[in-house]
Amino acid sequence: MAVREQKDLLTMLADRGEEAIQRLSDAPGADRVLGAAQALRDRLDEVQKRLRGLDAIERRVEALEKRVDSLSGAKSRSTTTRKRASSSKSGARAKPKSS
Repeated sequence: MAVREQKDLLTMLADRGEEAIQRLSDAPGADRVLGAAQALRDRLDEVQKRLRGLDAIERRVEALEKRVDSLSGAKSRSTTTRKRASSSKSGARAKPKSS
């Protein structure tokens, strides 16, 4: 008997849920709400796909940063001379523009 009452309760709940969905679909403006919900779902799917790709990009960036650090440690003298030369050129260019 307990199993029979449980089935009846579950059947009643399912019927009530179906009735509620039917009432919502008959309501004015329901098409727009359902369309907006569908568009939101599609956008969230796109965002999830993009976020999954970020992990791979972050790993690549980390590897490249390590590589740049190792290369810059070996050639630190040549990069400092280049920076000094570029800073003196930028100062010389600024004077004629101020006239």
